[in-house]
Amino acid sequence: MTRISWRFSRVWQRNFLVYRRTLLVGFMPPLLEPLFYLLAFGVGMGLLIGHVHYEGRDMTYTLFIAPALIAINVMSNAFYENTYASFVRMYYQKTFDAMMATPLTIEEIIAGEMIWGASKAVLATAVMMSVISCFGLIRYPDGLLLLGIAFLGGLAFASLGMMFTAVVPQIELFNLPVFLFITPMFLFSGTFFPLENLPLWVQRFALTLPLTHLVNLCRACAYGSFAPSCMGGLVYLFALTLVLFPLAIAAMRRRLIK
Repeated sequence: MTRISWRFSRVWQRNFLVYRRTLLVGFMPPLLEPLFYLLAFGVGMGLLIGHVHYEGRDMTYTLFIAPALIAINVMSNAFYENTYASFVRMYYQKTFDAMMATPLTIEEIIAGEMIWGASKAVLATAVMMSVISCFGLIRYPDGLLLLGIAFLGGLAFASLGMMFTAVVPQIELFNLPVFLFITPMFLFSGTFFPLENLPLWVQRFALTLPLTHLVNLCRACAYGSFAPSCMGGLVYLFALTLVLFPLAIAAMRRRLIK
């Protein structure tokens, strides 16, 4: 960590310039995904379910899942950017090799990759917020806090993704963390139904998952109910990032200097 300077921003800049070339394609998923989900779950499931009881208040199912879609978007953008995309840059395109021939250190290259992953999550969140806000499902100005939460959550999942990139020998094996880690979080983190409806042991398990805390924070920001009780989730994500970020850099350093 002591070898990281502001030169990591050059890695961020390189990835942003590449992303800008495919901007229209890159904006399509965060633009259309909330529309599809809101249409399918909000109109379809919403008519069947009606209202949901969440933290002492009744709300429409559409209002319940909208912030969760933002949290899922943060997780997906950061995790996939620092697993599949980083692996392609490292293994197939040899971009990391080219960067290591410059004054950049390995630590700066990996830090730039992870911060770019978090930044991409923020960009996608801003696009999703613009769509979801059209339905009146985000309360402002509290809703602007979603951008900060997206960066923190994005950095946590980017670090987690880079940990897998450091140990996975073939790109096909990313299916394992996706199936064993991402998919359970997608289903059991209070995204599509309140955790209170689940057995107690599942609720306790869900509290160990980072997506659960990210979903809760996104709901608090979107509903304008951010309170001191939300600090637990913030501390969880901050501590997770504080641990995983240097571990991911150390693991990638071991892989790249073999």
